[in-house]
Amino acid sequence: MSAATAPQPIDVEEAVRETARRARLAGRALATATRATKDAALHAMADALVVAAPRVVAANARDLAAGRTAGMSPGLLDRLALTEERIGSIAGALRELAALPDPVGEVVRGSTLPNGIRLRQVRVPMGVVGMIYEARPNVTVDAAGLALKSGNAAILRGGSAALHSNTVIVEVLREALTGAGLPANAVQSIDEHGRAGAVALMHARGLVDLLVPRGGADLIQTVVREASVPVVETGVGNCHVYVDASADPAMALSIVMNSKTQRVGVCNAAETLLVHADAAPGFLPAALAALHEAEVVLHVDDRTAALAGDVPTLPATDEDWATEYLSLDLAVRVVDDLDTAIEHILRWSSGHTEAIVTSDLAAEHRFTTELDSAVIAVNASTRFTDGGQFGLGAEIGISTQKMHARGPMGLTELTTTTWHVRGDGHVRH
Repeated sequence: MSAATAPQPIDVEEAVRETARRARLAGRALATATRATKDAALHAMADALVVAAPRVVAANARDLAAGRTAGMSPGLLDRLALTEERIGSIAGALRELAALPDPVGEVVRGSTLPNGIRLRQVRVPMGVVGMIYEARPNVTVDAAGLALKSGNAAILRGGSAALHSNTVIVEVLREALTGAGLPANAVQSIDEHGRAGAVALMHARGLVDLLVPRGGADLIQTVVREASVPVVETGVGNCHVYVDASADPAMALSIVMNSKTQRVGVCNAAETLLVHADAAPGFLPAALAALHEAEVVLHVDDRTAALAGDVPTLPATDEDWATEYLSLDLAVRVVDDLDTAIEHILRWSSGHTEAIVTSDLAAEHRFTTELDSAVIAVNASTRFTDGGQFGLGAEIGISTQKMHARGPMGLTELTTTTWHVRGDGHVRH
């Protein structure tokens, strides 16, 4: 092939910016779409995914095979895996979104000023929402559905680990949108541009209104450091369960097991167990045995090791207290009192979710008021920190920031507000 006919290299930055321009045009159509139109599109997307499930699963099998070859951890493989049953659940989440109220147009507050001017603060879409995530093809659907319902266009960068899965999913969603009378460019992927595309998305200031990273600590911190577009930081999940002196042992064991083992490769799984010294002798031997039976590797302090009996343990280090394992590993510590538990969590937590098991109202009050995490659970598993479980339909991420969005981010968190000022020829003097 001669130099004259050789393909020219792609200008990735310009390609991504053009994607964003198309998204802005699609976003204008979504901003004025009725709830009925958006809900019909969500149902169409759900139906299309169910029909295409065998094709999606086949594509996902290619991603899983590549992940195993690359040595991907069991937790990440679990996040990556799709079955027809999981696809049915993902489609069900789209239908749940359709049943939720439309946040666009909601009047947040209003008043009439003494001079007769009437004010209303109204919810409106963000515009263009970008997502950067990894090994989570379910997020492709959740992000597209949440963006659509809240009147936003979505630009997705799902990473190389789920490339085949996401390619098919995005194709299915775009076809469903077109069939429902909405622009296909309401959902676009930039996976073809690789990491350079992700960087370009981070720098598309003025074209992308909000960027949400979702994944491991390295991915999230890279986006926070590098992006020039507004970012909502979704947090790493170094989550804690504290078993208070007054805890019911059976309840505590159930909550600990569910928090750790119900699904390990997720950000709301517990990574550290703290047990009050008064509860430890009666609770820990059975709890450690149950966790070991569930194949949990236990990283423990000296006081826990003394109660472990024949259960194998590893000595815990500061690295263990700081780690989001995303695996069948758990750090365990015996603490003298509630104060020590709170101090430990304040030092090591990522600010995601903490749980207390207690029957002491005073301990509950201190735990819920002195800690500073996005979600605090009382006598409940950490696994409930989830948009679907909270009745939000789905989530685009779990924010650990203190901005407009904190905790599971659903429809409302993908809107901003505008002020409507109505007068009768009013002028300012």
